[in-house]
Amino acid sequence: MYWRYAVRRIFMGVVIYVVIIFIYSALFNTVMDQTLNSQIVEQVNGEMMKMSQVGTDPEYLVKYRERRINELRQLYHLDDPILSRIFWRAIDTLTFNYGNSTVMRSFKGETDVLKIVLERIPNTLMLFTTAIIIDILIGVWLGIKKAQKAGKIMDKTTSIITMGVYGLPSWWFGMVMIMLLAFAIPVFPSGGINSVPPPTTFFGRVLDTLYHMALPIITLVFIGFWGRAYLTRNIVLGNLQEDFIMSARARGIPERSVLYGHALRTSAPPILTMSLLSLLASFSGALVFEGIFSWPGMGNLYWAAVQMNDIPVLLGNLSITTLIYISGIVVLDLIYGFLDPRIKVGGKA
Repeated sequence: MYWRYAVRRIFMGVVIYVVIIFIYSALFNTVMDQTLNSQIVEQVNGEMMKMSQVGTDPEYLVKYRERRINELRQLYHLDDPILSRIFWRAIDTLTFNYGNSTVMRSFKGETDVLKIVLERIPNTLMLFTTAIIIDILIGVWLGIKKAQKAGKIMDKTTSIITMGVYGLPSWWFGMVMIMLLAFAIPVFPSGGINSVPPPTTFFGRVLDTLYHMALPIITLVFIGFWGRAYLTRNIVLGNLQEDFIMSARARGIPERSVLYGHALRTSAPPILTMSLLSLLASFSGALVFEGIFSWPGMGNLYWAAVQMNDIPVLLGNLSITTLIYISGIVVLDLIYGFLDPRIKVGGKA
């Protein structure tokens, strides 16, 4: 039955995520220990400074420092064996308790890692997910048209363009677009998410953000939809040569109904897989691409965390991105099992 298949896939997704988090915890164990030790010393020194300002006895401060550091080390399990430290760090990560950053701050100046990461996700979704959706719409439409007119001028011309464009690195093409449309012909801004200073009205800020999104979206869509159209064309064209399509045409069914009602429906699972995987990949952003356009998203955050050696932010970014991607894969499997009758979902073979 389908519900058994769904439960099994969800359970497997949870298990895979937990295993990956334990791997992250083991890989980052040493640097996280060093980071926590530094944060503990910094916190205790700050407490002692406040106490010294109100005339606390120096001998008491020395004893307090030693006692307080030991308390915090026990709280964070830093004196436990290595396997215990890995386990508790993985538990904290699974419960979204990433702690505080060492260097980086949120847009509001906060050090909570979860807040730092969560405020970047909307920016990444706004840019990359919008671009991927436009890319999917144009690519699937063009792919269907290419399959309809396979071997004709439009099909051959667009296939040649695809071979030229598909291999272009997005970051290189992004720099070319910036040079052309931001400097040579100043139509769009070269980067950022808002003007400096930003507009004061809400409507003005929305328009300003859309204006800054235009150039990176044009870049991503132009590079992406050609390859998607070519893959869609091959998938649909393969199904158009099946026996059931020949039978439908022999029965006098209109060509439009044959294409959209029979061929496209059969082609839906692989096209859906390709599209959803692209959407999932958009959640993590693109490290170099966001850097080129100075876009404050997940990719830019990851690069900044690596440069600043801010391990808590790096671990939080990785774990949330992994959670989103695995959740999407599970949803994709559930949709795939629902759409494709060839998949046995709990029944006997």
